[in-house]
Amino acid sequence: MTYIALLIALAALGYTAYQQYMPAQTTTEVHREVSIMDPVNAAKDAVAAIHGNAAAALDELSAGTSGNETTLSSTLAVSPRLEKMLVAGGCFWCVEADLEKLPGVTSVVSGYAGGRMPNPTYQSYAHDGYREVVEVTYDTNIVTYEQVLIWTMKHMDPTDDDGSFGDRGEYYSPAFYYGMPAEKTVIENLIAEVDKNGPYQKPLGIDIEADSTFYPAEDYHQDYSKGTLSKLKYQYYRNASGRDKFIESVWGTDTGPTLPWRITAATTNNTTSKNMWENYVKPDKELLRTQMDATVFTVTQEEGTERSGTSPYDHNFEAGIYVDVLSGEPLFSSRDKFDSGTGWPSFVRPISADAVTEHADNTFFSKRTEVRSKIADGHLGHVFTDGPADRGGRRYCMNGVALSFIPKAEMKALGYGAYLNNV
Repeated sequence: MTYIALLIALAALGYTAYQQYMPAQTTTEVHREVSIMDPVNAAKDAVAAIHGNAAAALDELSAGTSGNETTLSSTLAVSPRLEKMLVAGGCFWCVEADLEKLPGVTSVVSGYAGGRMPNPTYQSYAHDGYREVVEVTYDTNIVTYEQVLIWTMKHMDPTDDDGSFGDRGEYYSPAFYYGMPAEKTVIENLIAEVDKNGPYQKPLGIDIEADSTFYPAEDYHQDYSKGTLSKLKYQYYRNASGRDKFIESVWGTDTGPTLPWRITAATTNNTTSKNMWENYVKPDKELLRTQMDATVFTVTQEEGTERSGTSPYDHNFEAGIYVDVLSGEPLFSSRDKFDSGTGWPSFVRPISADAVTEHADNTFFSKRTEVRSKIADGHLGHVFTDGPADRGGRRYCMNGVALSFIPKAEMKALGYGAYLNNV
C-alpha cells in the first residue's frame, strides 16, 4: 500500500470512528487544538481536522511524497502584524520625517484629525478645528505602541500645549490618540512616568484624544523632507524652528524608543525573580517528568493540549501578566487577552515581539503554527489568523496549564515591576 493510500485509509477509519462516537455532533472547529489527554477526544478532533481539510491535506501529501519525501522547515517566518495609530507633534513634515526612521514603522502619512467639517484642506483645517497629525503604520513584531509614543515624544517639545516651536495654535499642539481603553492607559501611565522621572522642566502638555477620522493631507505634503525642491525648504524650516536644538538639549543623542531610568532600574534592581527566567536552564526531560504534574508535562514537553474549557484562566480578565509555568518568563499581558469562545485562554499578541517563538506544525493532517516559550522552550499552544480584525487578526490559543498568572498588585514584589506599563 502506498503512503498516500495508507493515509486515506487511516482517515476513513478515523472518520468512521468519529461517526460512531459522535453521531449527532457537527464537525469540530478546524482551528481547535488536538487533545491527547483523552484518546476518544483525540480521535474526534483529529478526524474533524482531516474531514474539514481533506482535499488540501491530500494535495499537500501528494506533492510531498512524489519521489523522495520533502521535509518542511520547522520554523516559520513571522508575518508582519501591522497596526495603525495617530500622533501629533507640531509640523507634520517633521513628525513624519522623524517617525520614518523608527525601526518597525512601515509608513507614515501626514494629515488632519479631530475637526468638525469633513474633507479638510490645508487652507481650511485650522479653521475647522483640525490638528496636524500623522498616521503611523507599524509592525508589532518589531516595535510596540508605547515605543512609537516614546519616539514621538523625544522628537518634539511635549511640554508646549499651545503649539510647536514657531508654529502657534492648538492645531500644532502635541497629542497622542488611542483606539481602545488599554491604549489610553498606556498614554496616561507614560505621561505620569515622564512627569515624575523625565528631563523636562515643565509637565507634559500632550493631549490624550480618542481616535477620530483621519484625512490624509494633500500629495505635496507627503514625504516633504525628501522632495527635490521641498527638501531644501524643509531643511531650512526645521533648522529655523529650533526643533533639533531643543531635542539635543533635553535628550542629547538618546532619542531612541526607550526611557533611560527604566534601563537603570533594570540594571540596579536585578531581582531573583528576574534572574530566574533570564538564567533558566531546562532540566533533562526525564527529570522534568518526575518533577512536574503529568498534565503539565504532557502539554509543555510532549506538545499535548488540555481539554477545552478546563482552564480557569479562560475567563480570567484580572489585570496582570501570564508567565511560563517553568521559567517564569513573561509571555502575555491581560490587556491583550480576549474571550475567543474556544475554551482556551486567548490573546491577540505576546507581551513583546520576542517573548515566544513560532514553528510549523504539520501534524494531524493540517497546517498550524505552534507557539513555544523562548527561554524554557515549552509548548504553549498555537496561533491562528481568526482573531479580532481590529486588533491585528491573530489569536494566540494557549494552554492554561502552560501558564502562571501574576496579578498586577503582586508584579513588583515578584520581580516583574518593569512590565507594569504592559498591563
